[in-house]
Amino acid sequence: MSRRYTKADLEQIVSVQLENLNAMHDLLSIMKHQNELLNSANKKLKDEITDSKQKLYPTRKRNSNS
Repeated sequence: MSRRYTKADLEQIVSVQLENLNAMHDLLSIMKHQNELLNSANKKLKDEITDSKQKLYPTRKRNSNS
């Protein structure tokens, strides 16, 4: 039941594995870049929300004329 591989078979397997590893590396690099962009966008949105809350909701003093 054990299969015997030739040198050419093993070289092809290793070559395909290397291609797959390179493709995964490329995808991970893209995902890392996307993650950095998302973190940057989230920070900007958080800052904008914080700024708008401080500007839009000033407290008013009420006159108590009882």
